[in-house]
Amino acid sequence: MPDKRYFLSLSCRNRPGIVAAVARCLFEGGGNIQEAHQHDDTETGKFFARIGFNFVNGGDLDDLRTRFEPVAAAFEMDWFMRPVAQPLNVLVLVSRFDHCLADILYRWRIGELNMTAAGIVSNYPRETYQHHDFDGIPFDYLPITPATKAAQEAQLLQIIEDRQVDLVILARYMQVLSPTLAARLAGRCINIHHSFLPGFKGAKPYHQAHERGVKLIGATAHYVTGDLDEGPIIEQDVERVTHHDTPETLVRKGRDIERRVLARALAWHLDGRVILNGRKTVVFKD
Repeated sequence: MPDKRYFLSLSCRNRPGIVAAVARCLFEGGGNIQEAHQHDDTETGKFFARIGFNFVNGGDLDDLRTRFEPVAAAFEMDWFMRPVAQPLNVLVLVSRFDHCLADILYRWRIGELNMTAAGIVSNYPRETYQHHDFDGIPFDYLPITPATKAAQEAQLLQIIEDRQVDLVILARYMQVLSPTLAARLAGRCINIHHSFLPGFKGAKPYHQAHERGVKLIGATAHYVTGDLDEGPIIEQDVERVTHHDTPETLVRKGRDIERRVLARALAWHLDGRVILNGRKTVVFKD
């Protein structure tokens, strides 16, 4: 049986009557609320909600969207409404380190990630990934140098537009996006990196961490902005390490953390559970 569940995600300035107005609109449009999460951020004065629902008595999503527009306008909401089962079109960018790419493809193929693979873009040639089965997924090799960065990003943007990409994943893509491209992808580009930043920048961060005797390593998934590695954080995780760990075991453990942190952030975004709140996010975990 097809999945007949839907969700509404919204944010606006907090004031009385929001929940009542939304619930009334859903009821009058034939919606039956099955799940509801909300958050009142007292620091920013904003209200956030994600409401899961289905239809009874012949309700229709297009009709409900029409009914909801004046409610959203009255409260000046940012909102969207879509079927839970509707996949997003995802483009994965990768460089030499392919552990996050492999994990995303595996989770997608077993049905854990509700997405369509729009393609893989790399600044390394296809031969770098001979052990991967891309099975018809478009692969684009876009080499980049400082002199060709603008032209390469123009090619990348053309791919994003031509394939109607909803979300871009930087799966250990070791290139810094220009402020112009980052702005074009605001709210729909997720990056993953080790959580040592802003410390231990550059090459071999786990070796640097080992040299300093760190006791915690971790990873951060965040939306990309023009501020390098400082975008709104979606998910983080850490793991304790000891003096017994070598730089090589730190790298291995780091790969594991990066995979699971990126997978959670990606799944929550695909499920409409992440809402931007200025420089941070609200995440309604299932």
